[in-house]
Amino acid sequence: MLLLVATCVVAFVLLLYMLSPLISPKPLALPGAHVVVTGGSSGIGKCIAIECYKQGAFITLVARNEDRLLQAKKEIEKHSINDKQVVLCISVDVSQDYSQVENVIKQAQEKLGPVDMLVNCAGMSLSGKFEDLEVGTFEKLMSVNYLGSVYASRAVITTMKERRVGRIVFLSSQAGQVGLFGFTAYSPSKFAIRGLAEALQMEVKPYNVYVTVAYPPDTDTPGFAEENKTKPLETRLISETTSICSPEQVAKQIVKDAIQGNFNSSVGSDGYMLSSLTCGMAPVTSITEGLQQVVTMGLFRMLSLFYLGSFDNIIRRCMVERAKYETADKTA
Repeated sequence: MLLLVATCVVAFVLLLYMLSPLISPKPLALPGAHVVVTGGSSGIGKCIAIECYKQGAFITLVARNEDRLLQAKKEIEKHSINDKQVVLCISVDVSQDYSQVENVIKQAQEKLGPVDMLVNCAGMSLSGKFEDLEVGTFEKLMSVNYLGSVYASRAVITTMKERRVGRIVFLSSQAGQVGLFGFTAYSPSKFAIRGLAEALQMEVKPYNVYVTVAYPPDTDTPGFAEENKTKPLETRLISETTSICSPEQVAKQIVKDAIQGNFNSSVGSDGYMLSSLTCGMAPVTSITEGLQQVVTMGLFRMLSLFYLGSFDNIIRRCMVERAKYETADKTA
């Protein structure tokens, strides 16, 4: 009887693997495609632009700093595979005024054609204890990290639906999957992206437009270096429990997942575990992806309890050490 059950399970799994490609979206062809990258002047955004350019795409870089844009343009152009490729640079703050963002997208489409893929990389991180953060910090992070993605996506979605083709990529974070000490302003702005992406994917899937949410770990970028200057000790110690990824590694994975139309994009074993743990009602690209989540959920939940326990221990140790120093200062 046990052998029969095992045989049925194996047969079922094999059937799912056979059926999976039939329901997966058709990959997006990057050669000749128009890819818009916000926040594309540095970090992950620039590396994504390079990766797409290497595959024959035409690139529009959108960012605030004109000097960094021109520097990124020169760097990207070194990776061309033909003499027809173009890198267009447009300076604008995507989080301030929707009409400006809409005009920028129209300008880009007039020069390079309809947008085939939009990658929302514009973002920033500020950390600190909840009571130490200015109220304006919460507003700023929601504006840059969330509304910046809303505005750019809103500007391209109508054309994508009309053409029945498109990819929209949102850059969240592992801090958008689990709330961490010091990220009471940052994490909510990244969690919000997940909700936007899930709702938008349900709307646009019938039009052959697919959404990808990327959850990169700590990545060696200028933004991460700036973030570390103000991180609380607890946040820094928690971050050090995992390794830092290179922006090139993260970019390659995001581009790969976006081309395939995968909803989730993660890097490394921790990223895979977090994506499975937090999948909830998120869309799946294939039956096998859903099956993997079902099978691994229990095991990953047990592992996550050890992670959470270690984080709590770090915070308690820091609190005790801080109390000792304060007592020593008072008695000195």
